[in-house]
Amino acid sequence: MSMTGSRTPPAAAERPKLEDLARKVGVSIATVSRVVNGRKGVSREVRQAVLAAMDDLGYERPDRARSDVRGQVGIIVPDLANPIFPAIAQAVVSLLSQEDFIPVICALPGGGRSEDEYIEMLVAQGAAGIIFICTAHADGQASLERYHRLRGRGIPYVLVNGPRPELGAASVANDDAAAISTAVQHLASLGHRKVGLAIGPHRFIPSRQKLAGFRSALAEFLGVDNPEAHTATSMFTVEGGQSAANELLDSGHTAIVCASDVMALGAIRAARARGLRVPEDVSIIGFDDSALMALTDPPLTTLRQPTAAIAHAAVHALAADMAGEQSTHSPVVLASDLVLRGSTGPAAKPSGRQRSQQSPR
Repeated sequence: MSMTGSRTPPAAAERPKLEDLARKVGVSIATVSRVVNGRKGVSREVRQAVLAAMDDLGYERPDRARSDVRGQVGIIVPDLANPIFPAIAQAVVSLLSQEDFIPVICALPGGGRSEDEYIEMLVAQGAAGIIFICTAHADGQASLERYHRLRGRGIPYVLVNGPRPELGAASVANDDAAAISTAVQHLASLGHRKVGLAIGPHRFIPSRQKLAGFRSALAEFLGVDNPEAHTATSMFTVEGGQSAANELLDSGHTAIVCASDVMALGAIRAARARGLRVPEDVSIIGFDDSALMALTDPPLTTLRQPTAAIAHAAVHALAADMAGEQSTHSPVVLASDLVLRGSTGPAAKPSGRQRSQQSPR
């Protein structure tokens, strides 16, 4: 049988060498060798860069000894639907992994496990600590007994976004009040005189902090002393943002600050349903700077939560508590950045068209 038309199979791709990794990262082969063999003497940043290069080039990561693992750390979040929660959780997971902990994400969707059930499961598994991201501690009406029990069991934990000084626990939070004040100041500088706030339920501590910032900013930048007339309360959802925005648009507001990016998307939907343009007729600001907000139509001006800094502070506080180094638990409060994009602009002069669009729903 003739083999004239046959082809020689291509050679298998050659496995990357240490020098390939060294060249990609810009370090010596000796440094790469130390990382590959799990030796000390390499900074965390360089180690992570080498490990990332291994992934990029298809170099199989070395197995880590079981003894390197320092235990599980639970990360409890209220849900994975609001993009800010998985964003913070992902940053926490990355840092915990670098510290040789096993991260365990526990989400609280409706109908799933309760926070108390997750706590009991983590304790039963011998978790080394727990990071709570805007869970029951952020609800001003929720019982704090679960956290007291954890402290009594000697299990370290950190509260993220929702400080509770009465617990004496480590906490990390975004400065919500200052962020909202920055947003109102920006809108006032653009000529807006009727600025509204679309907020979630007031029982939540972040909502209360946002309301406090809004109240002081209205007085300082717009000379307004009745914030209730400029506040619409709903849920932290697209539908909630749409409902709150409709209420504010009905009362003639030309700018709306929203308590989350998700609510801001609902506010844009409400404006467009009335034939209003964003930002020509109404300016809208979100909160969080969630993934993809730069790609919305228009790109969303928003207050960026510093997720990386929040995660770093939370993991650092937890590790210090585990090591017995946390003598005091002063809250860590981090600032937001106002990210200017296309959903805010100068206040438009009232027109007949605009007034006609501000009709009841």
